Amino acid sequence: MPTIALVDDDRNILTSVGMTLEAEGYQVQKYTDGAAALQGLQDTPPDMAIFDIKMPRMDGMELLRRIRQKTDMPVIFLTSKDEEIDELFGLKMGADDFIKKPFSQRLLVERVKAVMRRAGNRDGTPQPAEAAKVIERGKLVMDPDRHACTWEGQPVTLTVTEFLILQSLAQRPGIVKSRDALMDAAYDDQVYVDDRTIDSHIKRLRKKFKQVDDSFEAIETLYGVGYRFKES
Repeated sequence: MPTIALVDDDRNILTSVGMTLEAEGYQVQKYTDGAAALQGLQDTPPDMAIFDIKMPRMDGMELLRRIRQKTDMPVIFLTSKDEEIDELFGLKMGADDFIKKPFSQRLLVERVKAVMRRAGNRDGTPQPAEAAKVIERGKLVMDPDRHACTWEGQPVTLTVTEFLILQSLAQRPGIVKSRDALMDAAYDDQVYVDDRTIDSHIKRLRKKFKQVDDSFEAIETLYGVGYRFKES
């Protein structure tokens, strides 16, 4: 039974969303602020988390920044409609999805299911019939079943969304993938994201690989068209 950490200072949301998720078969860990959640997430790591952005003591952005130092578990942000800047900043930091308040419980459940599906077999125990092939492209090695990625033998920690976007590009080096194609690869049909979301993920991918190899230029931009993984 997957476990979801729910972090929000609004106790009404904690109660209502918690009940909805539990009715769908999830176990729910509830926290009223980021500081308490940080310790709880370290002591009992969940399968994914839902963070409100604006909270006392430690907001959702800071909580995401700290947990990203140790884990790549999927994270969904709850945000109000006037927080577009926060949304873009959150994507750059590694959030997997956003839900804008007010939201329907059904929408939240569908987003959670979508992120969980994208996460796939994160525990390293893939089903043999569905085992995906390891992708080797020059210095890049990706193992989808283990959600493992290395560059020149050094591990690169990617979120689920980042991994799926890079996997889509690396599967066919030299082939240009439009933003729409990358959206289809990383998101379910019922989840809408705009072009800036994909651009933010690409920027974060480049940043992570440059931390391993400052000369990394394997992801190319074709302005007005899309992106491609450079042929070696």
